[in-house]
Amino acid sequence: MSIKIRQAVVADAPFLAKMMLQSSRAGKKVGIFDLFFSTSEDKVVLKNLEALAKTAVKNRCHFSNFLVAELDGQPVGSLCAYEPRISNRESFLKSLVEIGYEEDISEQLEVIDSCSFNLNIRTLMFDFMEEADNFRDVGILKALMQKSLLTARLKGYRIAQSIVEIGSLETILFYKKLGFKQIEERECELYKEKFGRPGLVLLAIEF
Repeated sequence: MSIKIRQAVVADAPFLAKMMLQSSRAGKKVGIFDLFFSTSEDKVVLKNLEALAKTAVKNRCHFSNFLVAELDGQPVGSLCAYEPRISNRESFLKSLVEIGYEEDISEQLEVIDSCSFNLNIRTLMFDFMEEADNFRDVGILKALMQKSLLTARLKGYRIAQSIVEIGSLETILFYKKLGFKQIEERECELYKEKFGRPGLVLLAIEF
């Protein structure tokens, strides 16, 4: 069973939307996108995420930031690697306007700000590292990460970071096995109130 890693294309948007939603919930009833779009109805959230993946503005959910893992021609995993100096809050807000979503999300942003880190915008951020339910533990995530790190190195990056929820033990352990180190941990009452998780962990790797 051979895993193929490729750059995502616009036609992958429906699959990427599923992976983003799965990643954001991470076993919770409510994830960040449920909060942003004020609904936990899968159909609505997925429609908005698919649209965000295809905007002209390059936001963090844009398909061009993603690698896709395939088995027998079927997409089974994803990993997003974005540049925070490009795919930032401003680009995300512009993308929301582009897809026709103009609701006030200042309250939602307050939740994010309450548990944010002071990130170096010159590093690469990893996000939405996910695999399909029926294809877990077959090496998909490792293959995605190895390819992403190689691509990052070729682009001149030497540090990559990722943010994971406190308590996501399997994910944190996986990152550490790949060489990531825990840099900072932040507990946040507002984040815990909304998502039931104490806060976030910042991980980083030098390569």
